[in-house]
Amino acid sequence: MNYVSARQYFYQEIQQVDENIDLAKAALYIATEEYPDLDCDEYLNALDTMAFELQERLPDTRYPMRVVKCINEYLYRDLGFAGNTENYYDPRNSFLNDVIERRLGIPITLALVYLEVARRIDFPMVGVGMPGHFLIRPDIPDMDIYIDTFHEGEILFPQDCELRLSQIYQQPVQLQPEHLPRVTKAQFLIRLLSNLKHIYLNKQELELALAAVERILLVAPDSIIDTRDRGLLSYQLGRFTQATQDLETYLYRTPDARDASVIRRLLLKLKG
Repeated sequence: MNYVSARQYFYQEIQQVDENIDLAKAALYIATEEYPDLDCDEYLNALDTMAFELQERLPDTRYPMRVVKCINEYLYRDLGFAGNTENYYDPRNSFLNDVIERRLGIPITLALVYLEVARRIDFPMVGVGMPGHFLIRPDIPDMDIYIDTFHEGEILFPQDCELRLSQIYQQPVQLQPEHLPRVTKAQFLIRLLSNLKHIYLNKQELELALAAVERILLVAPDSIIDTRDRGLLSYQLGRFTQATQDLETYLYRTPDARDASVIRRLLLKLKG
């Protein structure tokens, strides 16, 4: 699959109603721009196989906590999935095919594997965007537990999340619903692509950073920060028409932005 086809398939996938988006397919279309010869069906079949093997191990009585423990044992003990603590910012941690092959990932991609396997065994789970981390939880009424996929499926209760937030903010935090928001599938993909964007920016791989930003804007066309960033990256890559358009849009929508004076000077340079 070539670059253009991968982008088209990604766009088609995200045009659906959010609940109908296939996260695994969308993530593999993201990876295909990096790996043009990637066979998406191979990795979808790998997830199917995991789910089939897990189904054979499930207890007869499918109490949610027992199912979670069974998934944890299968993914982390038997298959050896783990958080990549040694090279967290390796781009491969953000590509689903690499995560499945290497058994290494970051919170959001390990969550993706977990969510997709759980979905295939009809155990509903959703992403949770805790500040500074990414969790998942069973989508079951009155079941207030969270799963840390980066730490071998550690089960967290609300008080555990509160403690973690206090550590993140370095001051006591009283847990509020907004600390643990449910993440839509579109938000999930934006978060995945934002990870890639920042990784590539730090590596000064501007073409790849721009590709990530372009796909974020397919999911969230109104993201003004990403519109600005597309403009800045386009400027650095010599694509001055796109840069001018995006930076003018940014100033029009956020005339009082903290970086407005910098952007105005850049636009003067572009037009001069």
